[in-house]
Amino acid sequence: MATVHPPEKSLMREDEDEKEKARKRNNEIISSLGKEEGWMEEYTYEYQGFWYPSVTVVEGVMWVQQNFKPRHEDILLVTLPKSGTTWFKPLMFAVMNRTHFDLSTHPLLTTSPHDLVPFLELYLRHKIPFPNPDTFYPPQLFQTHIPFTSLSQYVMESQCRIVYICRNPKDVFVSTFYFLEKLRDKKLTSLSLEKAFELFCKGVSLYEEGLLFSSQKIAEFMGYPFSVEEEKQGVAHDILELCSFENLRNLKVNKTGKIITSNNNQVENHRFFRKGEVGDWKRHLTAEMEDGLNKLIEQKLAGSGLAFRDSSEA
Repeated sequence: MATVHPPEKSLMREDEDEKEKARKRNNEIISSLGKEEGWMEEYTYEYQGFWYPSVTVVEGVMWVQQNFKPRHEDILLVTLPKSGTTWFKPLMFAVMNRTHFDLSTHPLLTTSPHDLVPFLELYLRHKIPFPNPDTFYPPQLFQTHIPFTSLSQYVMESQCRIVYICRNPKDVFVSTFYFLEKLRDKKLTSLSLEKAFELFCKGVSLYEEGLLFSSQKIAEFMGYPFSVEEEKQGVAHDILELCSFENLRNLKVNKTGKIITSNNNQVENHRFFRKGEVGDWKRHLTAEMEDGLNKLIEQKLAGSGLAFRDSSEA
């Protein structure tokens, strides 16, 4: 069995004088940031061309940029909020650790994916203790909402693998709206769907066909390809069953547990499992909203060869 260990202490190294200097520099930068009406709190802040829901989150991003030093063998999952993070965390964790855990007693059955896969802005910035190290085997799998262009030079200079997840912006908007309306500061008036849509289109937002094939490609990229024997035994299929949206949503830990967000709020785990389907936006967006987002998507993806599916139909 591989030797288990928590993340290296070098991730946290920085003497007190340097910490104080960094805090002062960060505070000066934060005081000059542009801001707009917020989704969860009164304001949302623009940092390095991207919008973050609070000063606390911006501080967390800065701290990660200045301190997170991945090892070459580590893997980083980079996602926009509400783009499939809660599904890809368990999938990648299960792929990496498939030789260490039996499916019948797998940690995912009793532990939230957000506890098994460290969320950089949360764990490192606030020094919240990592989960039981018995669930961590080298290399480490981390997750962040920090955009690629804002990742630190330490990440860029390392050889760590980066898995980036992108979801149809129309589905992202709907999922984000219904997730964040539950977290919005009770002192603020409610945020209408129309106002949220306006903010989303301005960029002011928080940062199942082919699944078997996709999981195999991801496993290969991560450096954990399925062997011929594993494919014969249906290991990839078993992992997909374990990590399916329905299975995860119905587990007790994901129905009753809570996690602490980077704003120090407690969020019930079931909030992360809404519908998980392609095309749900059709039930919520007006024709005018759809047209506006379609034009924005076309503009942003022009010349890339990329496109989004608008439904789960083939």
